Amino acid sequence: MLRRLYDWTMAKAAHPHAEWWLALFAFMEASFFPIPPHPLLGLMCLAEPRKAVRFAAVATIASVLGGLLGYAIGYGLYDTVGTQLLAALHLTESFPKAACYLREYGVEIIMIKGATPIPFKLLTITAGFIAMPLVPFILASIVSRSISFMIVGVLFRLFGAPIKRFIDKYLGLVTVGFVLLVVGGFIAATMLGGGGTSDTKAKCEQIAPVTAS
Repeated sequence: MLRRLYDWTMAKAAHPHAEWWLALFAFMEASFFPIPPHPLLGLMCLAEPRKAVRFAAVATIASVLGGLLGYAIGYGLYDTVGTQLLAALHLTESFPKAACYLREYGVEIIMIKGATPIPFKLLTITAGFIAMPLVPFILASIVSRSISFMIVGVLFRLFGAPIKRFIDKYLGLVTVGFVLLVVGGFIAATMLGGGGTSDTKAKCEQIAPVTAS
């Protein structure tokens, strides 16, 4: 079953409209969609390693644009759309901590945390809610998403064939590893205080749930 799904996805990844699907997934994931675009990006890079950097650039641009939608949800629609969206994504408890850290560190959190498996949508919605200055938010998002996607693109561009052979041979292990990575990201989101001073960590860990004013 897994092998058939892999082969089917590989065929779709080489489809002429695959870049549009990648852009759509990257856009949605940055604001409201729970599944990251990295699996599709990786398979597209496997299908056409010479276009890997291009695919990564498409994902980066679309994700930054999607991040602006997430920002808009947090800024103007938090009471209606934002709260329900965070609840559906099981990120409600992480939101107050994210707001606290973004207020304390701003773009640093976007650049560092946005390049990790922590859901990027949590950061974009939170940034809008606290009215983080838009230009720094966009610049930090570009850096964050470039790191996240370009690493995949460059690795597949340089080592596409060996990576494909490895995945073809050890597909089950790769799938388990990816699932663990995603789950780890959501666990990390609930422990969003991985850095910073002890005073800041203490304050953000104990902060009460954020409500819109």
